[in-house]
Amino acid sequence: MAITDWPAAERPREKLLERGAAALTDAELLAIFLRTGLPGITAVDLARTLLNDYGSLAALLAADQASFCVGKGLGSAKFAQLQAVLEMGRRYLLDELRTGPALSSPGDARSFVLAQLRSLPHEVFACIWLDSQHRVLLYEPLFTGTIDGAAVYPREVVRRALAHNAAAVILAHNHPSGVAEPSDADRRITDRLTHSLNAIDVRILDHLVVGAGVVVSFAERGWLREVGGA
Repeated sequence: MAITDWPAAERPREKLLERGAAALTDAELLAIFLRTGLPGITAVDLARTLLNDYGSLAALLAADQASFCVGKGLGSAKFAQLQAVLEMGRRYLLDELRTGPALSSPGDARSFVLAQLRSLPHEVFACIWLDSQHRVLLYEPLFTGTIDGAAVYPREVVRRALAHNAAAVILAHNHPSGVAEPSDADRRITDRLTHSLNAIDVRILDHLVVGAGVVVSFAERGWLREVGGA
């Protein structure tokens, strides 16, 4: 049976308009993105097949072009469309950070860094630079590495802090393994950056480590006071 023959309340598009996007399942959301199914297969059934093949919606969204395009009903055009949607979401979150109230808790930046870093196949170390009122100046990826890690240079971080006239910073990096638990190396580099940035009166508000849908906050664990000597 075609989706157009379903009761209106069960059609993904109509359901979204009536109840909001949060009311839809992963398969229903993906079906709206796909728009059409295949001969004899509705868009919802195709979406369910794709979610089963890739393992999850997150895995499908994180797939590179080659992996994505082998999926049934997918291709380069759909990949380009998806990347545009994902990038719009990231830019929306950044605009929310920039134009919203000053950051006041670790949770304020959590969804943003998760959207930016969770699906990357390599490690990226980034900074969210803040002014004296803890308003966002800029999100800036600084160092990129292999799947095992990224080399972080305190001198370069200090140089960028001065260039942006920042008063504070939130550090963030991802673990491509999906395990967000900070390593000893993560704590050591945070210690070094704390001492380097203290010298120019720039305060580290947090260090967020991104895994597979999980973000660990140094501030929430009380580690910044330990490494900062406060």
